[in-house]
Amino acid sequence: MSEARKRLTSWDSIILVLTVLVLIIASLSVDNFGTSRNFTFMVLDLLPIILIALPMTMIIVTGEIDLSVASTLGLTSSMMGWLWNQGLSIETIIPLCVVIGAICGVVNGFLITGLGLPSLAVTIGTLALYRGLAFVVLGDGAVADFPWNYTGWVTGTIGGGAVPNVLILIVVLALLFGIVQHATPFGRSLYAIGANAQAAHFSGIRVARTKFWLYVVSGAVAGLVGVLWTLRYSSARADNGSGLELAVVAAVLLGGVSIFGGKGSLPGVLAGVVLLTALQNALRLEDVSGQALNIVTGSLLVLSVLLPNITTAVRGNYQRRRLRQAASR
Repeated sequence: MSEARKRLTSWDSIILVLTVLVLIIASLSVDNFGTSRNFTFMVLDLLPIILIALPMTMIIVTGEIDLSVASTLGLTSSMMGWLWNQGLSIETIIPLCVVIGAICGVVNGFLITGLGLPSLAVTIGTLALYRGLAFVVLGDGAVADFPWNYTGWVTGTIGGGAVPNVLILIVVLALLFGIVQHATPFGRSLYAIGANAQAAHFSGIRVARTKFWLYVVSGAVAGLVGVLWTLRYSSARADNGSGLELAVVAAVLLGGVSIFGGKGSLPGVLAGVVLLTALQNALRLEDVSGQALNIVTGSLLVLSVLLPNITTAVRGNYQRRRLRQAASR
């Protein structure tokens, strides 16, 4: 009974219930929110957040962070436009952009694990570096003549229905990352590293190498998202994805991942992404300004750090009170 109560009062359960409530309330009170057309747009909106959040969850679980993901997205978008102008085929450009993103991750990983620099400082630096390189590559212009069969697939739906094509990619990658994080020794090692990196090292876990490859994967996924972002809007620009790292980190922390590492689950993160995207989508339909949306995202980021800690403290106090009552009998 106590185990069932613990699960029901866990942050994962709370955020899942909140997400369902927001979806129901928005469907009933916001015009066009519950339509199949808006569902397609909402999936396209959550696509970049949810994909980047998959490796970001693993990184934060280990006690690190990657704030350069949006700039990596912008750099790969710029490179995609530049390579297209050079006459390369789209089939060649797409894997090259993923590799470019992975190289950005290699740089982050080397500076953090090879030189022992703090991830916050490093990725703030590479955030500016990669965005600056994006503008060097493409300037203030845009490239917008990508082939329709690719742009149409990203924005299209399965069989002309309501289910977006990209939902297949989301489900496949979410399942892959979920299995790795929650059902493999590698995934369990991430929690050990986040809880106590030194103890994890002495237990045989290769802490530095694990973190290094997490940054490589994060960069590669950001590169893939740069491709998808470019194809969705049919526009390669150096400023694509600006500020996206804030939404990703907010969604991951809102999903119950501890900023200090060692705690969190992917299902909670997925619910956090849906909750954040649904709120932003509903507010846009109500003609709320972009500045107000930033306020909502920032507020959720603060709450996502505060509320899980309050929940844990309340649960701890309740358990201690129960123990004292049992001891006094």
